[in-house]
Amino acid sequence: MSALSLGNEHPMPAYRRILLKLSGEVFAGPQSFGLDADRVRSLALEVAAVAQQGIQVGVVVGGGNIFRGIALAAKNMDRVTADHMGMLATVINSLAFQDALEQIGQHTRVMSAIEMHQVAEPYIRRRALRHFEKGRVVIFAAGTSNPYFSTDTAATLRALEIKAEVIAKATKVNGVYDKDPNKFADAIMYDRIGYTDVLTQSLGVMDATSVAMCRDNKLPILVFNLNTPGNIMRMATGESVGTIIG
Repeated sequence: MSALSLGNEHPMPAYRRILLKLSGEVFAGPQSFGLDADRVRSLALEVAAVAQQGIQVGVVVGGGNIFRGIALAAKNMDRVTADHMGMLATVINSLAFQDALEQIGQHTRVMSAIEMHQVAEPYIRRRALRHFEKGRVVIFAAGTSNPYFSTDTAATLRALEIKAEVIAKATKVNGVYDKDPNKFADAIMYDRIGYTDVLTQSLGVMDATSVAMCRDNKLPILVFNLNTPGNIMRMATGESVGTIIG
């Protein structure tokens, strides 16, 4: 474990390397689309604080705030074209997040699965690992570069490739519930739940492909509420927050 200024401000890290999955919508803040500069900066401050504890952080961001309704658009548009548009939207978010992180002094790299040398590095696994070793936050953009795969699946693939110890899935609720807590007051939150239970109960935390990949490779998923300030640090340092799928 890196001896980077752990100090007394935060407890010891629970993980050496994490993959943080953010939806594009969180970057929109109170708006329904676009980028909210204050929200992006507040997220950058939380992620930078985690990185400064010596925890290696990879990030995958969705693109829903830039290109909304991909599934709806696909009804009238070629699905492959629509998916590629969604991937490019994740690049826009990744560049915005990189800029916010670097403005507060956190070294960051964007690595894109679709090559675009003028704005991002091409994704090369060994280069990503080297960035982690140097204390950089690595943002993985453009999904897997393949259509028909969600950003959840892209996050799972990258997490497995970089040997992350957990996928931290940021959501708008406190964890995984037996039913939608926004619709049912008696919804019960799980502290822990198995991969197979998530799949058989269709709990909709992540898409089935990504959950199955995590199950097959024994990669835990931690689902937590991003709207509670400080939760990224609490998750990374092992506090009891959210639901563990494993």
